[in-house]
Amino acid sequence: MSLVDSERRVLSGMRPSGRLHLGHYHGVLKSWVKLQHEYECFFCIVDWHALTINYQEVGQISQHVMDIAVDWLAAGVSPSSATLFIQSQVPEHAELHLLLSMISPLSWLERVPSYKEQQDRLPGRELATYGFLGYPLLQAADILLYRAGVVPVGADQLAHIEFAREVARRFNHLYGREPGFELKAEAAIRKLGKKTATLYNNLRRAYQQQGDVEALETARALLKEQQSITIGDKERLFGYLEGGGKVLLPEPRPLLSDAPRLPGLDGGKMSKSGGNAIFLRDSSAEVEEKIRRMPTDPARVHRDDPGNPARCPVWPLHEIYTGAETRVALQQGCTSAGIGCLDCKGPLIEAVQKELQPLQARAADYQANPELLRSILAEGAERARNEARETLTEVRLALGLNYR
Repeated sequence: MSLVDSERRVLSGMRPSGRLHLGHYHGVLKSWVKLQHEYECFFCIVDWHALTINYQEVGQISQHVMDIAVDWLAAGVSPSSATLFIQSQVPEHAELHLLLSMISPLSWLERVPSYKEQQDRLPGRELATYGFLGYPLLQAADILLYRAGVVPVGADQLAHIEFAREVARRFNHLYGREPGFELKAEAAIRKLGKKTATLYNNLRRAYQQQGDVEALETARALLKEQQSITIGDKERLFGYLEGGGKVLLPEPRPLLSDAPRLPGLDGGKMSKSGGNAIFLRDSSAEVEEKIRRMPTDPARVHRDDPGNPARCPVWPLHEIYTGAETRVALQQGCTSAGIGCLDCKGPLIEAVQKELQPLQARAADYQANPELLRSILAEGAERARNEARETLTEVRLALGLNYR
């Protein structure tokens, strides 16, 4: 019986596309560093996903994987607090993807927004492949394999999490009706104690007979608090609430990032492909050179022209990196033409360099010890495989693929 507490488990990942930049750091990695101390975290380098678009350009994948691992560790993601691993080193991802493909309607995949959006965005790529069509299902398998209840994402990934929820819901509906389910669920209710059991039954009745969604949420919260029953019994009772079966694959929920959107050097979204990124391992000289050549308020043609920070691509970076007192002084200097644009960029250059220095020192240590890096990823893969095997044991049993 599963003892996984899905609500305390996080799964997240990144495609290996090269070194990471400040957008990744502020948008994802800082959040991961915090989450690893609050949840049981699995962080996956999804190298198979890299093949869904770049299957013709595979020469750099292994180097990109190592680069991303170094940047994760340098940013503070810790192998003692989280499980870091490479997707392809856990072949159970592929097996669950295959098994889930048997029940996933083709129309579900075709309606995922990114399927058409990416084809329009990358007209030169041949994306009429099963791998590209099916990558949301592979992503769903990545999540469901670890029965992760929490997936940190940006708003652009919400459709993918909803797809994973639909797949889990369909799987549970088809295969969660274990023999004697109702009897086992009723036995689990009795284990709650008389008072809690009565409350659970009243809430279940209110939802099933009257459609009271608030009663459903209250009942779910009640179950989460229970310490007297096993996780397996909780899974049955979660399913029994809605008139279904045992929850074999818990439905994940998105955890939306509240991190500020980090602009690139041109004011647009920071990205490697946009050529507007400051990378975590850029030298101090590279950081200075990149920021110094950033465009500023187009109205400041001459040094003595007053400017407006609201029109300047540099200003959003100041709002992230420099303190309120410094920003007030810079704003006054800009609007009065008391300072030039290079004067304004100076404090920003210093702040970015200061933030990156300790991170780069840690990165240098890992780069100098590739065996340690490989060992961390191998140990992470083994821990991940242990969890994945447990899930697949239950999935195979539900599908009738148990020959022992």
